Amino acid sequence: MLERIAASLPSLAPAEQRVAQLVLDDPAAFARLPVRTLAELARVSKPTVVRFCRSMGYDGLADLKLKLVGSVSEGVPFVHRSVDVDDKAGDVLVKVVDNSVAAFLEYRNAAAPKALEAAAQAILQTWRQHQRIVFFGAGNSGMVADDAQHKFFRLGLTSMSCSDGHVQLMNAALLRRGDCAVVISNSGLTRDLIAAAELARQAGATTIAITASNSPLAKACAIHLAADHPEGYDLYSPMVSRLLHLLIIDVLATCVALQIGPSVQQNSKIIKQLLRSKRYEQ
Repeated sequence: MLERIAASLPSLAPAEQRVAQLVLDDPAAFARLPVRTLAELARVSKPTVVRFCRSMGYDGLADLKLKLVGSVSEGVPFVHRSVDVDDKAGDVLVKVVDNSVAAFLEYRNAAAPKALEAAAQAILQTWRQHQRIVFFGAGNSGMVADDAQHKFFRLGLTSMSCSDGHVQLMNAALLRRGDCAVVISNSGLTRDLIAAAELARQAGATTIAITASNSPLAKACAIHLAADHPEGYDLYSPMVSRLLHLLIIDVLATCVALQIGPSVQQNSKIIKQLLRSKRYEQ
């Protein structure tokens, strides 16, 4: 949570930057002080304090404080630990699992429910209008896009995924108002993905980015689901970004499934019955 606020500093207005600095300087004090005191310390108005909270994706000051208290008091019980060349299998097991769990817990404390709700509602609107959702990704993110397509078509949405740069541009250009384009990227710097996002937005589709904060891709899309993590700390471990993106897709798919309601259960029942014939009897 604090890392995301620090990363967002350059994009904030000067008054909101002062509020952000209060959080970073003493998170525990920020969480317990009333809005009037916070405004005085930051030399801003009380509405500016609330506006900063909403700029960070929270519902307001109370929501930000709630997350902040959890982050500060609870902390993250797992830390990122590099794998060493002389590690035994047991050491590798513990380090790789702990690194993944740490990334998940950091995301849980920093995630903005408001952005998730906006993304879920956009996808629901696509479902209601019988429009289509397209997932874009490259490299590892391309595999996440495939997984997302698999999850959402089972919910009854017309969905597809594409990882080829040329196909991405063609698909993006053919999207229409009511469609959704979900663009997944670790760095948010991939040119083809940014171009696809811009084309999709120009075509009238709702664009959703799952990527790093303040990246060009995040700025190119209407809705941003932040996926920030210390990637690159260990060359031997699997990419945490892939696991984090998969987790975000799972959360988003669950939010959408709950809103769709009973038809999801019916679809799941039909699919399970069809797949039963593909299995050996026990």
